[in-house]
Amino acid sequence: MRNSLVIKGILAAAAAAVPMLCSAESNFQNGAGALTATAHVDFQITIPKFLFLRVGSGTGTAAGGFGTLGTIDLITWAPTAAQVGNGTALAGTGGDLTGGVETAVVVANNGNVTLSSTTTGPLNDGAGDAISYGKITTTATANTTATTLAAPALADGATTTVTLTAVGKVVQQDAKWAYTYANNTTPPAGTYGGVNSNGGRVTYTASLP
Repeated sequence: MRNSLVIKGILAAAAAAVPMLCSAESNFQNGAGALTATAHVDFQITIPKFLFLRVGSGTGTAAGGFGTLGTIDLITWAPTAAQVGNGTALAGTGGDLTGGVETAVVVANNGNVTLSSTTTGPLNDGAGDAISYGKITTTATANTTATTLAAPALADGATTTVTLTAVGKVVQQDAKWAYTYANNTTPPAGTYGGVNSNGGRVTYTASLP
């Protein structure tokens, strides 16, 4: 009985060793004539599916270094009394690039990406007065990549989208987004929007199939 158990243990150990023996290859040849020996190695690389979006202060560029950072930038305008409604568009202040300009980046590796902007309504002052998001334009200019990242338009209480076309299933686009206030109307005095208040927050969303 004891011998039987020993034999079974030996067989089990041999069976466990078989995969290891099969994972490598050798080829021995001998003889007086020309000899050829071959061996093979198999390779495999697994790339995870990912999606990266940055608007403003953040960690990562179109070239890499992706990370998550919770900083939300505030773009502001404060025209003087003489400037209000004079029809001269105004650049904002703030933004990670200053002057109302934000870094915008999308990188993904599984096909086309849908990029959208969403607002809950117009900017308001909490007293019944409003300034439409239609008065704010976003101008995208080249940053570090050959493909400039288009910006979805801002609209009151709506979602607008743009489609980012993948090349070889990869989207790798960035831009400098400059925000401009049209300043072509004269609203009532007040502070419109703010830090996640009075309709001041825009939510950008990137979606990957």
